[in-house]
Amino acid sequence: MKTNLSHSPAKGFTLIELLVVITIIVILAALSVGGFNYVTQKQALSQAAIQISLLDNALEDYKLDNGDYPPAGNSNSLYRILYWDPANATPPGKIYVNQLDPINNKQGWTEGTGANVKIMDPWGGEYIYRIGSDPKAKNPDFDILSKGKDATEDTPDDMRN
Repeated sequence: MKTNLSHSPAKGFTLIELLVVITIIVILAALSVGGFNYVTQKQALSQAAIQISLLDNALEDYKLDNGDYPPAGNSNSLYRILYWDPANATPPGKIYVNQLDPINNKQGWTEGTGANVKIMDPWGGEYIYRIGSDPKAKNPDFDILSKGKDATEDTPDDMRN
């Protein structure tokens, strides 16, 4: 009597094959997340640079109209000067930056409503406006400053005009 000792080919995957596939998936996921974070950060940097440039130009226009830069203050006072001042709503003043409209806030520039609107950077912090006579000012005329992603002033990720 003969017995057939031949094995039929195994069906399925070996443990090594499964581990290789899982490793590849983990590596691709890590690269995707890292790439997404990089792109998001680059987009925020570009957006902040554009916003600072627009605010800078608006302050120069304000100076042309009024003879001097507005007094220093927080981002709410800067908003009131460059877009809308509810205390002086009639007649309406000049709008220097249309993108500060809190109703059509597509770029996330503003936070708050009515008299409490603040101008925000892409990382959720308020922009800082200083006139040149401020001891912390870096420019002789004025500074527009974002504290950047770490929300801490005087660090390498700060952005200014």
